[in-house]
Amino acid sequence: MPTRGVVYVHSTPLAVCSHVEWAIARVLAAPVNLHWTAQPVDPGARRAECGWTGRSGTGAELAAALRQWPMIRFEVTEEPSAGADGERFMHVPGRGLFRAAVGAAGDIQLGEDRLRSIMASVRPEALAHALDKAMGTAWDAELEPYRYAGDGAPVTLLTRVG
Repeated sequence: MPTRGVVYVHSTPLAVCSHVEWAIARVLAAPVNLHWTAQPVDPGARRAECGWTGRSGTGAELAAALRQWPMIRFEVTEEPSAGADGERFMHVPGRGLFRAAVGAAGDIQLGEDRLRSIMASVRPEALAHALDKAMGTAWDAELEPYRYAGDGAPVTLLTRVG
């Protein structure tokens, strides 16, 4: 069952733009030509986004391909599909990659076992910090200014071949 998602490259050096396109093209087995615009939050950097369709798991493959360049900021989303949760990946330089399951509305979902583990392993006063970490709050906070910079930017739609 096919699914879809979005790749947001929030910030990348100009010299890496073509490499990002090639990495996405390798995963989707289709040519990619993104519309790059200036990233006002990071002078000299570029940003682009593209919607994609493909089989379940494509989001993880895209995130793995893009994390080759530790200097780029990106997000990859994958919508839930038959038998598979949705996923959200966020990458921030110095923080690395964050992955979470997401529901139909795009909210991060923490399973019962994960919550029980967090509650059992931390002092009550540290619970808020542990939950923030499990929900990727620090990644979200660092990416937020970059997201606003993309409002109204062009979007490219891509389909995975095969």
